[in-house]
Amino acid sequence: MGTSQRFVQIIDFETDRIDELRALAEEGERSITGRTDGPRRRLVLQDRSRPNRYLVIVEFDSHEEAMRNSADPETGKFAERMAALCTSPPAFTDCDVQDTTEFS
Repeated sequence: MGTSQRFVQIIDFETDRIDELRALAEEGERSITGRTDGPRRRLVLQDRSRPNRYLVIVEFDSHEEAMRNSADPETGKFAERMAALCTSPPAFTDCDVQDTTEFS
């Protein structure tokens, strides 16, 4: 796979402390703003049938950039703090983006 293929990581977690988790995410955003090797986009979803379940979709320009981000000590600290706010361990799914379609 070439480095130009976009890559997405999906984080599936449950928490009853979403406000604290949002504050942690905002703190993390400040540390990556302006970086050229960090995530490009993040989408946060809440499960309607299980309100304490969330999915976060984080998009990177490539798998290699995602792996560099994962290896960053700050990312590790963030993941530990995030896990402490969850009611069960987060599950991670790594995906290569095959196709995207924008609808008006």
